[in-house]
Amino acid sequence: MANDRSDEQRSDQQRRGKQSAGRPRGAGETSHRKPTTQAPQANRRKVPQRASMAIRVRHVGAGEFELLHPRCALERAEDMDEARHMVAAGEIEIAIDEIRWLLSGCHDFIEAHRQLGELALAEDDLSLARGHFGIAYQLGAKAAGELKGTLPYRLEGNQGFYESGKGLVWCLARLGKADLADEVVKTLLRLDPSDPLAVQRLAAETTARTDKSDRTQPE
Repeated sequence: MANDRSDEQRSDQQRRGKQSAGRPRGAGETSHRKPTTQAPQANRRKVPQRASMAIRVRHVGAGEFELLHPRCALERAEDMDEARHMVAAGEIEIAIDEIRWLLSGCHDFIEAHRQLGELALAEDDLSLARGHFGIAYQLGAKAAGELKGTLPYRLEGNQGFYESGKGLVWCLARLGKADLADEVVKTLLRLDPSDPLAVQRLAAETTARTDKSDRTQPE
């Protein structure tokens, strides 16, 4: 009888082992296997984390203000210089990928948006250029708000905003959206009445050329 019980126990253990082997591991069961890890990639950079800090303004005296760019933008300044060198070397697609990567962790990066606008403009893609210039302009305009003072172009922190605004005015005028272009011009003149980039004249001349071109095209 003892031998019969031993045989039955061994048979039962073998049967349970086969059932366990064929059953998928359920939630809550712990694996004793070591977790697999990917081999490190020497040339792969970590995607920068998003920074919550937005663009602000600081009073520099005499009713003048300057845009304060977020830390994430300042930390990426050197990478933006590398992207400019890529453009100068004719590596346009690589530069665009680089700039987009920088924006993935720092949306409020005026200079990056402006550079993408310039690259789109070089390809005569007015709609895309308008979009990039528009984002950069809106970021600066939102930070300035109803500023009780001026935002002079001569201050370095303000220059990317004004250059983006100029690009936006040109695109809007070329696209036949004179009313929208005039609204941007009014905002830029309110923030710096000296009009250092001559956006008012640019809007008028570009709109006039666009209207003339439309009239001369055959119907």
